[in-house]
Amino acid sequence: MYREYVHKIEALLREITGEEDVLITDGGDHADIASTVAFSLAKKERKNPAAIAAKIAEMAASLPEAKGVEVSAKGPYVNFVFGREYAAESVRAALSPKYGQLPARTERVILEHTSANPNGPLHVGHIRNSVIGDTLVRAFRKAGYPVEAQYYLNDMGRQIAIVAWGVKHLHYDRLPGEKGDDFIVRHYVEANKIMKEKPEIEPEFDAMMEMIEAGDLETVRLFHDSVDLCVEGILETLAALNVHHDRFVRETIFLWNGDMQKVLARVGMLPEAQHDGQLMFLDLSGRGIDNRYVLRRSNGTSVYAARDLAFHLWKNAQCDRSIDVLGADHKLIGSQLQTTLAMIGERSPEIVYFEFVSLLEGAMTTRGGVFITADELLAETKKRALEEITVRRPELNMADRERIASAVAVGAVRYDIVQVSAEKSTVFDWKVALDFERQSAPYVQYAHARACSILEKAKEEGSFAENYTFSDPYELALAKHIARFPYVIEMVVVELRPHLLATYVRDLADLFNSFYRFAPVLRAEGSVRDARLTLVDASRNTLSAALDVLGIEALESM
Repeated sequence: MYREYVHKIEALLREITGEEDVLITDGGDHADIASTVAFSLAKKERKNPAAIAAKIAEMAASLPEAKGVEVSAKGPYVNFVFGREYAAESVRAALSPKYGQLPARTERVILEHTSANPNGPLHVGHIRNSVIGDTLVRAFRKAGYPVEAQYYLNDMGRQIAIVAWGVKHLHYDRLPGEKGDDFIVRHYVEANKIMKEKPEIEPEFDAMMEMIEAGDLETVRLFHDSVDLCVEGILETLAALNVHHDRFVRETIFLWNGDMQKVLARVGMLPEAQHDGQLMFLDLSGRGIDNRYVLRRSNGTSVYAARDLAFHLWKNAQCDRSIDVLGADHKLIGSQLQTTLAMIGERSPEIVYFEFVSLLEGAMTTRGGVFITADELLAETKKRALEEITVRRPELNMADRERIASAVAVGAVRYDIVQVSAEKSTVFDWKVALDFERQSAPYVQYAHARACSILEKAKEEGSFAENYTFSDPYELALAKHIARFPYVIEMVVVELRPHLLATYVRDLADLFNSFYRFAPVLRAEGSVRDARLTLVDASRNTLSAALDVLGIEALESM
């Protein structure tokens, strides 16, 4: 109901003030929402903003649209406090099985994320991309958008040439039970070591890149077989993290279907295009970018950037909104891409940049073979979660404890990564991520399990009638927060900031636990008991829906 009430208040204020932007903001401790429109009107009318706010509040309170809303002025702010009817409507809405699902939209969205080079397993540095991207995909679907999650697969670059060289020359046997990505990275790491010791072999990599660009069938097969084997393992890791893609798009497609050549021809006609023999690059210094944007090497072979331009033009033809999730180290190439597309009159992608996640143990590098894989992170997190579950629930059999520990581990990793805004770096700490008492996925999952337990006990004692009458301050605070869920989903997709949902669900768990502590449910009687059980059910449903968007299992027992 929060979205509906906000839109209603916005329309009311536009009617009173004549302003298009009525400057709605959070009301803090004083109100559910507030408006600072009196500030902008004061500049125009040269009047005291507090006096203007008082007049607006008086006029708003007299309109029928404000029924059930307390309107007041506090200094230059116009405050709106939603009443008990709002709380009742909100809880009633939150009992819907599809609560938070927004109306269907027609704008098609393509969201590309992860897209790690298939030269080894995903490590901790990769999966922040995966978690942010997958959470955004889920949020867009909840917001009603048709969205396709894509993985752009590098199947021909220099890193893959090194992998393919290793597979061709090292002849390793695959170990029993070894994942494809683990098998491939052994070739990649060793090939890099050999290259350092024998730099004279580097021309072999260049030759392989020329051969795949020329379409040499044997080289293409070697590259693709190596990539596919690695992707097989990457898919296992992503599935374990509840991350899913709708389509893997090969980089070579845009080389062989002519799209790359077409976009290079268009870019080559720009005045910023520089040609030195086969070498081609853009001088973007006039656009505030000093580094050259190289598109073709001196030997005539293309670089990743050229195929990336073709990929984005291809995406534009299939969607209305194109979004990329990239690490902060890609800001330069991201800005080069956006600028170049704009220069040829094409739509640029929206880019979500993220700073990196690291472990207390230190840095990671695939090339040097010094990294902690996402598989190892999940395994260690599950091990620690199992230890905690065993202490808390020793009566459970091992199968149940392991099932809960697995769900807790995935939740702990995903939540710890997504709860920090993308532009901030973060360090994964097992102790914090697995804290059942505060600011963690297990804390939120436990709130959901507690709600399920309360409802189960209530059913054992007899049925209860739904009641939407709330007056206790803990009831009202919880009901009003539940009402904000659809609005938060909307803000996540508008602002591309998935941490907003992580913050929301943590606060929801806080408010639910405070309500449970200070407003007895099962010990209450009559209509009060019914109302509180209804509120517990609405909390359970909202927690479940929010956790689902975060890619975290809503456990019924912990």
